[in-house]
Amino acid sequence: MAHRMLSGWISLFLLFLSHLAYAQPLQPQEGDWRPAEFRFHTGETRNDLRLHYYMLGDRNKPAVLLLHCTNQPVSALLADGFGGELFGPGQPLDVTKHFIIIPESIGSGKSSKPSDGLRTQFPQYNYDDMVLAQYRLVTEALGIKHLRLVMGYSMGGMHTWLWGQKYPGMMDALVPMVSQPNALSGRNWMLRRMLIESIKRDPAWKNGDYQTQPPALQTANIMFSIATTGGTLAYQSKAPTRELADKMVDARLAAPVTSDANDFIYIWNSSADYNAMPGLERIKAPMLVINSADDERNPLEIGSLEPALKKVKQASLFLIPASTETIGHATMMSARFYRTALGEFLAKAPFHK
Repeated sequence: MAHRMLSGWISLFLLFLSHLAYAQPLQPQEGDWRPAEFRFHTGETRNDLRLHYYMLGDRNKPAVLLLHCTNQPVSALLADGFGGELFGPGQPLDVTKHFIIIPESIGSGKSSKPSDGLRTQFPQYNYDDMVLAQYRLVTEALGIKHLRLVMGYSMGGMHTWLWGQKYPGMMDALVPMVSQPNALSGRNWMLRRMLIESIKRDPAWKNGDYQTQPPALQTANIMFSIATTGGTLAYQSKAPTRELADKMVDARLAAPVTSDANDFIYIWNSSADYNAMPGLERIKAPMLVINSADDERNPLEIGSLEPALKKVKQASLFLIPASTETIGHATMMSARFYRTALGEFLAKAPFHK
């Protein structure tokens, strides 16, 4: 009896230590990949491209490629709302059972971008270039031949659609979030175009040769964010009066500008020729599409997603209902809404090597 009690206490203690370890902030390893040559879709080649990346877990475990959204810091994916719901013990992407790779795409974070010095002489990259760089990072720099999962949010979700058709045998499963495979159009592209034009038409931009950030960068970005992220019900709940709405706007206007105008123009324009529709039939891996019903950038009312899913061999949609708790396009950063669905999907997805 005493032996069984001692054994039980030891098990509980070890379980406590396991959860305590996950309670600490996630500390990923970081690295830089610098290919001898990289060719962009324009035909331009560079021998100084840098792709920064983060890694969590043991590289001998099944690999997961996690792709960020436009202008998103990787720290957001490590925060409680996302990583805290997915990377812990028993969670879908448990870091003791997976090797998680998070590259910073061309134009983002510590990866090569116009503000490094080239400004408007930097190659005009697009999503195909970004995905190619990710693929070469995974295969050439990290030596990984197969991925358990490719999963991305917004821009990363659009990259996920491309991964599935460009490298169909490379992964066991695909999870594109708040994204669609069709070419950008309607309000989604119109607002991106206005974000770009607002900066370019600011005299302070000086054709990209500015010394201080043009004021339009901040106001255009705030306008774009309010229009395409946040959720209609959530905004109304948080700002039911003009005074509260003004308070939210004032807080955004008071925040420091930490971005660069040329970087902004490049990364938003990189989606201009995106179109994953023609290659949907090439996707082999099971796919779980996760969208939010109040996603402002990809409204379901336009009716493009359902026929697209029918062209994919194994695809299903998990739709998060709109509420005062969802925040539109940004709902994916609250993984509690879809953690269970993701876990069930991965449990059924077959392993291939």
